[in-house]
Amino acid sequence: MPLIDLPLAELPRYTGRNPRPADFDAFWDASLAELAQVDPRVELISADFTSPVAECFHLWFTGTAGARVHAKYLRPRGAESGRRPCVLQFHGFNHHSGEWHEKLGLVAEGFCVAALDCRGQGGLSQDHGTLRTSPPNGHLTRGLLDPDPRNLLYRHHYLDTALLARIVATFAEVDSARLVATGNSQGGGLTLACAALSPSIRRVALKFPFLCDWRRVWELDLAKDAYAELRDFFRKHDPEHRRAEEFWLKLGYVDVAHLAPRIRATVLMGVGLMDTICPPSTQFAAYNRITSPKELAIYPDYGHEALPGFMDRAHRFLSAV
Repeated sequence: MPLIDLPLAELPRYTGRNPRPADFDAFWDASLAELAQVDPRVELISADFTSPVAECFHLWFTGTAGARVHAKYLRPRGAESGRRPCVLQFHGFNHHSGEWHEKLGLVAEGFCVAALDCRGQGGLSQDHGTLRTSPPNGHLTRGLLDPDPRNLLYRHHYLDTALLARIVATFAEVDSARLVATGNSQGGGLTLACAALSPSIRRVALKFPFLCDWRRVWELDLAKDAYAELRDFFRKHDPEHRRAEEFWLKLGYVDVAHLAPRIRATVLMGVGLMDTICPPSTQFAAYNRITSPKELAIYPDYGHEALPGFMDRAHRFLSAV
């Protein structure tokens, strides 16, 4: 097969290049403590979309920095008759929570579904721009010029996933012991972050996670597509790379590979070895640090695309919760 990254024999030993801040664990412990003090002010508003199998709602809650965050929430009709498993869904970069009808199959099988809209992307969630300094575009680098790493936008995205898990676990129709999560690309990275920050998540199924091992992406000269803003950031704010080490270290706070050791859920992950959007080594950097039970499905001839049979396997895996 063509070689775009490390040889397959080396990937199971690779654990990443991006530096990890010395106070990484303290940073996330403090972030979770901050989140615990947030009053989410949950609202459930009936949606215009109707179905004979599902009740559909706009779920609104207040996250960190006061942003109002949106998710689509669906539950089986008659769900009050018993507590149901709930699947959290996380979407790809700059997209949104998807269409209502796409979730009806899960609801028909007895799942509740909560699909997050990432703040400031393609859905309804708000993005409260509270930064003193900001790059002209992008999400990966939002907050990178701010002295306080707590203002990194992806910190707020990750905490939103954890708060969504906390909220749905309180719903009368949800069995809090059967929470699962899923997503692809950015959604895959958010799935891993959610599992790392939410001990209540039991199983996660994901494909080609984004947001891992930022520096490796740069060194492979693959700062394009979803990672293109890394190059744009350096061109505009550090053209001679005099502060590059500082920036890589700060991005380490939101490197999912560094969060991976916190995961306690059982993990199923799919990776295509021809992926030039999220290089395979960056995905392995996260996978190799997971210490909980895990399975990896490797597709040697596939890239950042549909992986044949994987979603059927993921469905069976999540349904076994």
